[in-house]
Order: sequence, then C-alpha cells, then structure tokens
Amino acid sequence: MTPDFDTLIIGAGPAGLTAAYQLTKAGQSALVIEQDPSFVGGISRTANYKDYLFDIGGHRFFSKSKEVVDLWDEILPDDFIERPRLSRIFYGDKFYSYPLNGFEALRNLGLFESALCMLSYGYAKLRPIRDAKTFHQWVRNQFGERLFSIFFKTYTEKVWGMSCDEISADWAAQRIKGLSLGSAVYHALTRSFRGKPRAGGPVIKTLIESFRYPRKRPGMLWEACARKVVAQGGEIRMGRRLARLSREANGGLWSVTSIDANGSEETHTARHVISSAPIVELMGAIKPTPISLFNARALKYRDFLTVALIARSKKDFPDNWVYIHDPSVKVGRVQNFRSWSPDLVPQEGMTCLGLEYFCFEGDGLWNAPDAELVELAKKEIDQIGLISADEVVDACVVRQAKAYPVYDDSYRDNVDTVRRDLALNFPNLHLVGRNGMHKYNNQDHAMMTAMLTVRNILSGEEHYDIWDVNEDAEYHEAGTSGEQEALRSERLVPRKVA
Repeated sequence: MTPDFDTLIIGAGPAGLTAAYQLTKAGQSALVIEQDPSFVGGISRTANYKDYLFDIGGHRFFSKSKEVVDLWDEILPDDFIERPRLSRIFYGDKFYSYPLNGFEALRNLGLFESALCMLSYGYAKLRPIRDAKTFHQWVRNQFGERLFSIFFKTYTEKVWGMSCDEISADWAAQRIKGLSLGSAVYHALTRSFRGKPRAGGPVIKTLIESFRYPRKRPGMLWEACARKVVAQGGEIRMGRRLARLSREANGGLWSVTSIDANGSEETHTARHVISSAPIVELMGAIKPTPISLFNARALKYRDFLTVALIARSKKDFPDNWVYIHDPSVKVGRVQNFRSWSPDLVPQEGMTCLGLEYFCFEGDGLWNAPDAELVELAKKEIDQIGLISADEVVDACVVRQAKAYPVYDDSYRDNVDTVRRDLALNFPNLHLVGRNGMHKYNNQDHAMMTAMLTVRNILSGEEHYDIWDVNEDAEYHEAGTSGEQEALRSERLVPRKVA
C-alpha cells in the first residue's frame, strides 16, 4: 500500500521543521501539522505587537555542533548578527553580574556575608551529600548551602512552582554541570584582571559571553525554514491539532488524523511519524491506548506568560535579561528586547521590556485578565527600578503553555517506560525535541535530535541514539557565539545503538 507521505511530522517547532527540511531536501515527501493557526517555530517563534518584536522566553544561537551552525547559515544565510551576552541577578535591591564578578559580589554581599558563604562552601566540600538526588542537594554540593539559598533557591522555585527538594538533580546536572564556585571565581578573576578567560581553555556553558541572533527575531529562521520546506515539495498545514493516530495492520503504515478549529478532520497515511508534541498529547492520541499512557499523564509541565511593557524611558541598560531572585515580586525574569537586537524595537527613544511570569496553565496568574497582569508588571518593574511605571505607554500579554518539561523525582522513570513501550509496540514512531522527549533541550539540541532521526530514517536503521544528545553538558555552549568553536570541532557523533 502506498502512503500519502513518507513521513508525517507533528509540530512545526525547531525539531519538526528541521526534520521536514532535511527530509524534503533528500527527496522524501513530508507533511507537517501544526496546532497554531499562524506561527511556526513553537516556543522559538517571535510575537509581533504593533511592530514591536519579542521572543517567547529568549533564544540565544550558539552551538558546538558544526552541523547545527551550518544548517542555521544554510536556512538564513544573511541575517545573523553577533550580540554581546549580558545578564544580571537582582537580589536584595542590588544587581549582581552573571557570570559572577568576584569583587562586585564581595562588595554587594559585604565581608561578613561573603565570609559565611565561603565557610558554607568549605563545609559542603568537606561533607558532600553522597549520591545527590535533588536539585537542592546537587547545588549545595557545588556552591554550599548559603550561596544556594541566595542565588538558586528563590529563582528556581519561581520557575518550577515547586520546592528545590522536589526537583531532580538531573536538572542541575544538565543545565549547570561543570559550574562550581571555584570555576565561577576563576572566571570572575580572569575577567577582572585580564578582561577575558584564557583562550582555548574549557568554557562552562553558563559562562558564554556572546551569541548569534537573527536580526529581526528567531522566528525569521523558522519562517524561512518553512518556506524552504514547501519549496522542496513538503506540506505544512496550520491550525491542525492531532486527534488520533494508529498503525495499520496491512503494510504497517501509520494513519494520522488531525482536526481544525471548525471540527473538520483530515486523515493521512505515512511510513514514519515524527512527533515533537508533548508526550502526554501524543500518547493520548494513539489507538489502541498504549499501556504507558498512565506514565505519560504523570509527566508535568511548567507554563509561563510574558507581559511586554513598551515605555518612553530615559533609563537604558545593556542586559539581555535580568534574573529576579527577590521573593518580594512575582516576576522571574526581565528581558530587554533592544539588547537582543536593535531591530526588535522600531522607535528611537522607546524601550520594550518583557516581564516573564512562570505559572501553571489554569492557575491564578494564567487566568488573570490581561489588564490586571499589565498593572502587576508595571508595579513590579517600578519596584525593581529598571524603569518607572508612569513611563509605560502600551503593553501586551502572551501566554505559552507547556514551556518547560518538569524534572520531578519520577519523570525519568515515566519517560523510560514510555520509551520502552514505543520501542516494542510502535515502530517508526520517533520522538524529537524538547516536549517530544520531555527533555529540557536548547534549540540546537532539539535540532540535532531531528537531524539524527532523519539520518536513521534515510538509512533504514537505528544507527544513532538521539537520547544521547545533550547528555554531555560540555556540548551545550561555546565561550563566544559557538560558530568558530564549531568550525574547529569534530562533528557530533552520538553513540550508535548497539
């Protein structure tokens, strides 16, 4: 039986579009279904409000993978700019450079508090918690209890809406592996005395100093990618939600049904299905019901919303974003969109700041009226002191569901159970990307999972284990944009499946 398409792809985010681009470039037929009626790019899309452009969460472009850097340049060859990376922490009415500047931190904390932090760090090194299982335990081992409470606890619990004792150590190992007080202090001292760290030395992923960025938003890349997919013969159908999928007995083809906002259904067959949809949505659509559906439903997600404040302000600051560790405000992070790219803010003398609030879909923040959220944001930005509330002239609110897969104490067992079920009972169904794998991947990692999946499909064999992508944190980020590092490095070749 001849399928309608060689591959059907669920989701037009970075992973889904990367797969579609590479498959159609290789001459394969591919259909992408995307639930959003207008935007491609998933969480990497860019919102547009009266020509003010802003990211959904902020997306820096860097990678140690030559394949990923080459693909960016192939899709969007003329529109990347190099941007300085600057972030600060707001804590106790003071700003701290991030990465850490040792002298600034000493001055802000004071000699007494700094001494207590060093004693706490020394105690943690003398008496580490063996086999650290939680985020709290992992960070305490690396930094000491006191620095954990100052620079990790409040912000992390804002992001995840749960205690650091409930968050798996996997989260810390994946996102801040390699960073310790010693490495941070060394980095701070080299910056203070020599301006930059030793050339050619190891670079910790949280200490990057510059990155590449599409001139007019990350969405530029994915909009260009979508156009090229269509030019290569692929199809992208917007505003279509996954309804059902099943594997036919005759020929083993997948049958996938999607539904639009009016309730109209379409069904297509394909040899392969690639899914970047949240695991819970995918498993809920499979017929007959998978035995691991219970595990899929146990996976949790964190949502967030951005309040973009447009202001006529004389204050200017160079940060890409500021992490808000102060527990007196609800905002978790503030983006300064002009510092990502001047082209995101169309008017001179204006600034556009994005206040990010982490929440759960359906809770009080998520359901609050936009006007109420704008007033909250104006009050908190004034309290922080980045701009004054009376300088705000306009605002809008954007909500993003399932922004972050939650790493609780049971997530790994649940994901592993789903993986085993799919491998045994649902051949040619491939999980890719952040939500597709319930793995907090960066954009380049999501792309790499799709690229390796395409290699497996084209070769007809499972040569590459995509679950290895991002297991080694040294792959995460280079000291600058990552481009030159990638050009010098070997191509990423994950462990082959035995």
